[in-house]
This record gives sequence, C-alpha cells and structure tokens, in this order.
Amino acid sequence: MTAIGFIGLGTMGGPMCARLAAAGHSVRAFDLSADALDAAVAAGADAAISAVDAATGADVLFTSLPAPADVEAVMAPGDDDGDGALAALASGSVWVDLTTSRPDLIRRLASEAPDGVHAVDSPVTGAVDGARNGSLALFAGGDRSTIKHVRPVLEHLGSVIECGALGTGCVVKLVTNQLWFVGAAALGEALAVGVANGVQLGELWEAIKHSVADSFVARHDAPSIFAGHYDPSFSLALCVKDLGLLAELAESVGADLPMTTAARDAFERAAERYGLDAPELSVARRIEDDADLSLRLDGDWVPHWEA
Repeated sequence: MTAIGFIGLGTMGGPMCARLAAAGHSVRAFDLSADALDAAVAAGADAAISAVDAATGADVLFTSLPAPADVEAVMAPGDDDGDGALAALASGSVWVDLTTSRPDLIRRLASEAPDGVHAVDSPVTGAVDGARNGSLALFAGGDRSTIKHVRPVLEHLGSVIECGALGTGCVVKLVTNQLWFVGAAALGEALAVGVANGVQLGELWEAIKHSVADSFVARHDAPSIFAGHYDPSFSLALCVKDLGLLAELAESVGADLPMTTAARDAFERAAERYGLDAPELSVARRIEDDADLSLRLDGDWVPHWEA
C-alpha cells in the first residue's frame, strides 16, 4: 500500500483519485470544492485540510489541475503565501503532475524541490470515461528509474508511455491535443459540408468511419455533436489554454504552422460566441448556427442497410 496525496479533484482528477483509493492505496485528497472533496471521501479517500496537508507524508503526490498557474500556486506559492506542497514532500517521495502544463514549469519546480524529492510529468489522455475505467494513456517524462518506481501506481489509471526526460510528457500531451483540436474543428466542418449538400447525417458518419477519414475524433467526438451536448466534460477554456501552450512550443519550430493556427482561431471564435465555460465541441455548434443546419442524430439510428 502506497501513501498517496492527491490535489485536484475535478472532472479528471476525481475519478483518478477514486481509482487509486479503490486499488487499496491510502489516499489523502484535497480540492477547493467541498463537493468534489466529499465525493473523493465517499470513494474511499481521506480528506486533507489543505494542499500542504495532502502532500505531508505522501510517498507519491499527484496534482491534477486546470492550468500551469494553478500548479505553481499549489506547489510553490508566492513568498507571502507560505510554503507550498512541494516543500512538504520528504526525501524519497515523488511528485507526479497529471496537469497539461508547460514543460519548463515542471523542470523549474523540480529543481526547487527538497533534496531527494523526484518529479514526473505525466499528463493524461482518454477523456473522463477513461479516467473512470482506468484506460487512460499517461505520457510520462522524467528519470527512467523514477518512472519505474511509480509505474505500478500509475498503471491503476491506464497505460504508461515513457516519453523521455522531465518535461517531455507535457510536450507529447500537447502534440496529441494539437492533432485532436485540428481534427475536431475539421470534423464539424466536414459534417456541415456533407449535410448541406444532401447527404443524410448517419450515412455520412458511417462513410467517414469506414474510410481514410476514420479517427478517434470521428468515433468518440461525433456522438457528442449528434446529441447536442457537445461534450461538457472538457471546456473551451481548456482548449484555448492548451492551444496557447502549443503556440509557445511552436515558436521553436521556426516555420509557419497554418493548421494549428486555424484550429486555435476556430476554438477562440467559439469561445467568443458561447463563453469559455461552453463545451469543447461548441466549435462545431458555431458552424451549425451560422449555417442554420442541424447535426442532430438519434442515438438509436442504424445505417439503412442494417435496418
């Protein structure tokens, strides 16, 4: 049994914390939301009174937070705010940051950690259903021996993919999101073009899935568009945040990246229209609304050749 601290019990963090508790580990959890903390306790975790309290005595400390600024505020707050959770970790412990963040941030914070404290950046992908059923992909960056040490704990959450030195987990996660966001924006456009030119939506989707256009985005995200809820588990705010982080990484390429730039513009336009709290696939809703067409599809729909 590993003593685990877990900070950040949101849409992804909450289910991940619950899986670690269900696996038999001793988990002390903290979140600013009382409801989120109550849910973690109901799932088997103990409630910590602060982030520092969650970190104290932990063999492994997890953070799952919305943005880099939140990670810094929790782990190493300003001089007037007292010590952060990083300073509460003991020699031999490991901090695993599950946040989609800046690679340079975790490298800097790791350099400021107490002696003998190691860090791994391991942002995740696989959506909230993957967090619940333990089928996430975890992109782990850090010293290989450290990753090996925490791998048995990480594998309760999903498959561990080692990416290289500390910080590379964040880079890989942002690259996968880069392709996801481009695909999500393009999917909404493609569905609109087909429907506007007389193709039945269900038949169009079947054709996409059985062609070179098939993708995780087409299979996983399209049903959220069809249902009209546009996947509220991931907000436009997070999309815009990640695309901003990608823009920072893209500066090192030294070449124009028009697809990524177009995707960022599409998500920012959706956020301006519907607000940052709107669901991620509102990027497709904006096209529906502007074109005055519907991309609704009944969940019981079957292709005409199977009806």
